Amino acid sequence: MSTTANGAGGARNLRVGLIGLGSMGRHHARVIRATPGMELVAVADPGGDRFGVAGDLELLPDAAALIDVGLDAAMVAVPTVYHEEVALALAEAGVPTMVEKPIAHSVQAGRRVADAFASRDLVGAVGYVERCNPALRALRERLDAGELGQVYQVLTRRQGPFPARISDVGVVKDLATHDVDLTAWVAGSPYCSISAQVTHRSGRANEDMVVANGLLANGVIVSHTVNWLTPFKERVTIVTGEKGAFVADTLTGDLTFHANGTVESSWDQVANFRGVSEGDVIRYAIPKREPLALEQEHFRDAVLGTGGDTVTMADGVATLTVVEAVLASAAHDRTVEL
Repeated sequence: MSTTANGAGGARNLRVGLIGLGSMGRHHARVIRATPGMELVAVADPGGDRFGVAGDLELLPDAAALIDVGLDAAMVAVPTVYHEEVALALAEAGVPTMVEKPIAHSVQAGRRVADAFASRDLVGAVGYVERCNPALRALRERLDAGELGQVYQVLTRRQGPFPARISDVGVVKDLATHDVDLTAWVAGSPYCSISAQVTHRSGRANEDMVVANGLLANGVIVSHTVNWLTPFKERVTIVTGEKGAFVADTLTGDLTFHANGTVESSWDQVANFRGVSEGDVIRYAIPKREPLALEQEHFRDAVLGTGGDTVTMADGVATLTVVEAVLASAAHDRTVEL
């Protein structure tokens, strides 16, 4: 592994290349430059550098030129349709790589990418940044500790205006893919069925709204509402269980717990209702770091072999399988078993 001197105590930096300098690529460039142990040594984008990401670096035309610089790791932030081509080139060159979500444009392509990295024993990761959101990380820790008791349901809402950055996929592969990944991760279980409906309200070729309901293998029911046609931004995950409900707001990084009530009611109409009542509400004080920064640190650690809680390419394929099932369900108006 070639490394670049950092100058501080003889420490060495990973030589990192970035391909794709668009809306996400510019943020990856900023974060890589700020991550200890990483140095951005090369950038590439055949479409140019409209955000001025390159700085003093030469703007390279493609993955081949990026590889020729000599890399220890690479970040792929090109449009989804090019993920497979770029990732396979990096795998062939033996470069550990993180690919922005989704792993590829289709499950078959995703499997080819995952297999290419696995067969060479290379670190391959997928950029599902929500797993690094402080609210969701705190939520999972509390679920794993049994604070909710048995988990009954996971509900997500991801709504907002249309993002100008997207042109090659619809809202399911761009946004709902986050909800599928985080739900399986938070609940610790894969999907076993999904049913969905989509709409095309904005005149674009791809879908812009989706509602999906599903079942996880552990019996947890799930529901997702995702769209690009809401004039406000919302990112909420609600996990309901035996002892109450957690609400994670991933826009603010806040986690709130709504406990089931324990105070007896003398109001007969309420007391006779066989359900739950409102109890205490707690908003937790949790450390809040930029999720993208934590994601890069996890990738760095995985490349160095010192740990790294990355989203594997196998995870990326599993998520894309559910995402394609969402689209198939909507297209054929049926529940898809997984």
